[in-house]
Amino acid sequence: MKSMVLTGIREMEMVEVPTPKVVNKNDVLVRLKVLAVCGSDVHYYVSGKIGDQVVKYPFAVGHECAGVVEKVGAGVLSLKVGDRVAIEPSMPCFKCDQCLIGRPHTCRNLKFLGCPGQAPGSLSEFILMPETSCIPIQDHLTFDQAAISEPLAIGVYAVNRSIPLQNSNVGILGFGPIGMSVLLPALAKGAGNVFVTDKIDERLKIACKSGARYAGNADKVDVVQEILKQEPAGLDVVFECCGQQEALEQAYELLKPGGVLMLIGIPEFDHWHMPVSIGRHKEVTVINVRRQNGALEEALELLATGRVDISEMPTHRFAFAESKQAFDLVASYGDGVMKAMIDF
Repeated sequence: MKSMVLTGIREMEMVEVPTPKVVNKNDVLVRLKVLAVCGSDVHYYVSGKIGDQVVKYPFAVGHECAGVVEKVGAGVLSLKVGDRVAIEPSMPCFKCDQCLIGRPHTCRNLKFLGCPGQAPGSLSEFILMPETSCIPIQDHLTFDQAAISEPLAIGVYAVNRSIPLQNSNVGILGFGPIGMSVLLPALAKGAGNVFVTDKIDERLKIACKSGARYAGNADKVDVVQEILKQEPAGLDVVFECCGQQEALEQAYELLKPGGVLMLIGIPEFDHWHMPVSIGRHKEVTVINVRRQNGALEEALELLATGRVDISEMPTHRFAFAESKQAFDLVASYGDGVMKAMIDF
């Protein structure tokens, strides 16, 4: 099969590799139809690492994907050849202390699709996944929706953890795909006014079309001042979705006393610098969000029922052979890109 692998910093090459074989009874071979480029994939592309997860070349990244079941192991009961599936990229052991208390996303032995040292990614024609990571999708859902259900699940999980959300005034700092994946379920679950910031005007237009009360460019206006003009008491919850120190400091200023800060963005640096005095006086609660836990099915249900519409998220499409162009576009934030999709 063909696989697009990272071969160095900002280098990528199409290679021929063996098609994975169904060996274990719960194995599922999936022929991929579409892949959505994630910001974490681009981190590996431009930096060769995220924290202590360092790429050893060559390596295929990618984990937001969907496809069709090609072959199943003898013990697979929930799927058959030809089924259309969304992919849950996490592969927990289901045996460690974290799994046994309902935290498989922090599994001690976790393998994650496209994560160095864990499992090769989905920038390939076929992937082999356990049955538990292959979620059948309803007939009327598209492969795009199935692939994007993965980042949407992160937003659903973060919103669920920020409860109480009903009628809460919300800030979303950074309106890339994850920011949008927070906005949509937040509105679906009854958030009050939602205020969005970013530095790309095209993304801010999408935020307004998607239901944001306010969308401001942090490079052009004082977004904190503009938001507090409309909500002088401050916001109930702020989702930091861009991994930027500047946004973290803005979040502390925007939150009302007793507010909640949800950290979702992946910084390129190793340490946040917290404004201690503001945090103490406001008694801000800080919650780190690690991917998602059990929210993929809910994300698919929100899509299937139409309560969430992600049609504005895919902005650019590329053929499999054009994967490098897709990664370069996302890395440069070019042409107002929100989500680049790769078709197999």
